[in-house]
Amino acid sequence: MPHAAMSSNHVAVITGGASGIGLAAAKRFAQLGMKVCIADLGADRLKEAATKLASAAPGGADSIMTATVDVSRFDEVAGLEAMVQKRFGGTDILMNNAGIGPDSTSFGPLENWQRILAVNLWGVIHGTQVFAPHMIERGRPGLIINTGSKQGITTPPGNPAYNVSKAGVKALTEALQHELRNIDGCRISAHLMIPGHVFTGLTSRGRTEKPAGAWTPEQTVDFMITRIDAGDFYILCPDNDVPRQLDERRMLWAAGDIIENRPALSRWHPDYAEAFAKFVKGY
Repeated sequence: MPHAAMSSNHVAVITGGASGIGLAAAKRFAQLGMKVCIADLGADRLKEAATKLASAAPGGADSIMTATVDVSRFDEVAGLEAMVQKRFGGTDILMNNAGIGPDSTSFGPLENWQRILAVNLWGVIHGTQVFAPHMIERGRPGLIINTGSKQGITTPPGNPAYNVSKAGVKALTEALQHELRNIDGCRISAHLMIPGHVFTGLTSRGRTEKPAGAWTPEQTVDFMITRIDAGDFYILCPDNDVPRQLDERRMLWAAGDIIENRPALSRWHPDYAEAFAKFVKGY
């Protein structure tokens, strides 16, 4: 059985909901009879997504709402919450999912750093601060699901701005869950969604066919729902190439860099290539 928040006529709000994991989650929630609001940028994308959701929802278009929102702007997120209150009466599930991933290095471009942090991290902060107090006051079982990344845990070379943003989401979501569970009478829980390789517009890099190793957004959301129902905080998703055990070894190695005083990102350091290969061999 799905979590109590995923009940007929309850309300889900998903940022970045016009495509990818966000749209897949919106479809699943709509199929459960929930009222769904997707927030994103691009009127045409939102209109197309709304049509798909309306066909999946038992209540049709009356159960679906869209909003053009830049989550990096606090006033727009606050306006979103007010619109959902007016249309559906409140929020039971908030999925802070909006994310971008333009290229970056430690030296720039500065505008990419600013935009990535504004959307990926500040968007989650804005969503949390705007929605969570009202969700707590609502007094019903609820969920705040923040989309993180394995890159926010193992921080591989290649896009430090993205890694920093997702490491921040991890830290924020951990703190949020600690605070929620210490509020008397609070029925809201926070969860960190950690996708594997998922074929979406963000990850496709111009490809039109899903790589064999990637999961679909629908597979990822189905896994998410199952693990939330099981009570998991860290929703660590595998894919067709990487089983959970390999993820665990990679994460243990990353933590070991500090404990063993190895060079930063030693997993990618030539002097540690053999040691890392032996470490993960027995997963």
